[in-house]
Amino acid sequence: MNNTLPMVRLESVHKSFGSLEVLKGIDLVMEREKVTCLIGPSGSGKSTLLRCINHIERINSGRIFVDNDLVGYTERGGKFYEMKERDTIRQRQQIGMVFQGFNLFPHMTVEQNIMEGPVGILKVPLAEARADAHRLLTRVGLAEKATAYPNQLSGGQKQRVAIARALAMKPKVMLFDEPTSALDPELVGEVLEVMRDLAASGMTMIVVTHEIAFARDVGDHVVFMDDGRIVEQGAPSEVLSRPSHARTQAFLRGVLLESAPTAAVTEMS
Repeated sequence: MNNTLPMVRLESVHKSFGSLEVLKGIDLVMEREKVTCLIGPSGSGKSTLLRCINHIERINSGRIFVDNDLVGYTERGGKFYEMKERDTIRQRQQIGMVFQGFNLFPHMTVEQNIMEGPVGILKVPLAEARADAHRLLTRVGLAEKATAYPNQLSGGQKQRVAIARALAMKPKVMLFDEPTSALDPELVGEVLEVMRDLAASGMTMIVVTHEIAFARDVGDHVVFMDDGRIVEQGAPSEVLSRPSHARTQAFLRGVLLESAPTAAVTEMS
């Protein structure tokens, strides 16, 4: 595959739930080995956009490409045909996703949770999958939790296991849907630290987040969405410190005042 092409590309993507249009013609390019942060108010379409990228949600029109492959559909003679489920699953293996709610199997140990996908789907030999699970647990700082069950972990530990589980499938891109929103404030830092390490390693990441400091420090590209549209996008230094759109300015002023009234608020005034 041509490594000069973007990792993810959305072209005029529309998505509705009944009469409610959630995505209203999204055009967006997300580069390889970069971190794209999606910010905006609740209901702006950020999480839906993520779920469309890995075809958990079916789009109504437009096209989505991951590594230059059309997601969820094949195109023949100018017409689109939805992929068979087995082909969609195969494609989705390359797109790791970390949800707000962890989604770990409660009846499996941490080690088993991480091994399930590689063994069951990728047909990785058991010993290899176990060794990889332990390597990933060490990477996220949980080497001692291999035999623990999810109900024995804190929220931050569960989310770090969820990250390790997604990485075990060796994805081309990682999607994070508000990965810290369900955590107590004191546990947020340990998850963000793992994400920082991933970003530093060159993993392509798309992160829906309300952690503005993370977007500023780790993000390469920030996209502000509102009402199903992209209002503004660009480098964090521009979008977060010198936003040009009044709606972006109002959103950031509110978020920053809630968390800590810093000089960034003054800079935007």
